[in-house]
Amino acid sequence: MITYVLLFLAVVAEVIATSALKASDSFTRIGPVIILVLGYGISFYLLSIVMQSMPTGVTYAIWSGLGVVLISLFAYFFNGEKLDMAACLGLFFIVLGVAIINIFSKTVSH
Repeated sequence: MITYVLLFLAVVAEVIATSALKASDSFTRIGPVIILVLGYGISFYLLSIVMQSMPTGVTYAIWSGLGVVLISLFAYFFNGEKLDMAACLGLFFIVLGVAIINIFSKTVSH
């Protein structure tokens, strides 16, 4: 269970860092740059811990998949970015893929 908590925290740190990346205005604003460096650093550190008990491919699939979904939702709600039907369908399939890995895969220890 702690593995999933750490993985979720890694995803949240990555979403914060990616949001700060946009806010950094091409690395010209120091505050967001500091947040993005810290966010990615924390995210990768937590991923390194998760990979001690979860296969690399599965860890990365969950981290990147949930990261894409969460950053897309963040951008939609807070940056006014639009998601068309194709984007929503693609995001749905990402979530479905992560769910299939976690429910049915024998490579993920439950």
